[in-house]
Amino acid sequence: MPLETELRTYASKLPELLAQEGKFVLIHGEQIAGFFDTYADAVQAGYERFELKPFLVKQVAAIEEVQFITVGTPCHI
Repeated sequence: MPLETELRTYASKLPELLAQEGKFVLIHGEQIAGFFDTYADAVQAGYERFELKPFLVKQVAAIEEVQFITVGTPCHI
């Protein structure tokens, strides 16, 4: 599975990462490569440091928001 190591790293280090809740963390393999105020800054740093090697950018959150995506018929609320 793509980014499996990075996702496992995020999950295992989440208690420590919560000190930076709301920021975007850059993870490459088992390495925490930094925290950023915006997603765009984190992605840019990821490409600068790791080029086309896999890296994960994820917003640090104690509780993950569930995203609903519909396919086909539009959802009218």
